[in-house]
Amino acid sequence: MLPFPAIDPIAFSVGPVAVHWYGLAYLVGIASGWLILARRAGPACVLTDADQVGDLVFYAALGAVLGGRIGYVLLYNPAEYWHEPMALLAVWRGGMSFHGGVIGFIVALALYARRRGHTFLALTDFVLPVVPIGLFFGRVANFVNQELWGAPSSVAWAVLFADPAAGGVPRHPSQLYEAALEGVVLWVILQWLWARGAPRGRISGAFLLGYGTFRSAVEFLREPDAHIGFLFGDWLTMGQLLSAPMMLAGTVLIWRARSQFPEAGPT
Repeated sequence: MLPFPAIDPIAFSVGPVAVHWYGLAYLVGIASGWLILARRAGPACVLTDADQVGDLVFYAALGAVLGGRIGYVLLYNPAEYWHEPMALLAVWRGGMSFHGGVIGFIVALALYARRRGHTFLALTDFVLPVVPIGLFFGRVANFVNQELWGAPSSVAWAVLFADPAAGGVPRHPSQLYEAALEGVVLWVILQWLWARGAPRGRISGAFLLGYGTFRSAVEFLREPDAHIGFLFGDWLTMGQLLSAPMMLAGTVLIWRARSQFPEAGPT
């Protein structure tokens, strides 16, 4: 058993303004992705210069944040926000749905593609390889916030979270499992596909299938949300239910890329 490290969820304060690690995770993820995409832009790519990348990142980040927050409210905790609707703006308190973020991300990229005359899958293939950076830092921030912890466990690396809501029992550090799988492993897979010049749509499909698979697997070691619990008995969680359409869509895109887009290159 490992005691939870004494980490303050507030990174630093400037006067009355407290900057949380959770907010910094989003900033670092967006900034890192922006820099990488700006370096990859060029004549042979769907976006040709850093200015176009900046516009795309703005659309994608706004869609992901709004979608993530709204998705959390609608899917995970509608009762609380019905009684306190202004709490929707309190993003520093945590409460983001990745699946809602994906929907917001897709809508934002679809709007950008339509406005600029780009192929939608070309854009998603271009952007998605850097998304695991944000997922990694986001999951680490979940650990720092002592939220979304794992199920009780007796493994040697089980963590005794300081939050009384954790029940005072050692638990799987499932946030770090997800950081490793959704952040590091998924990053490696997508970079490998990018370097190989994958057919259009395959990178997007690999992201959806990979994330859905990793998320569903870790859910078996993660404590379900207290106000939702298990669905359809005692084995299915909301995260697994929402990941199923992602896995199906990813499989379809990978198959479609192989059968309809044999040419190499994500542009």
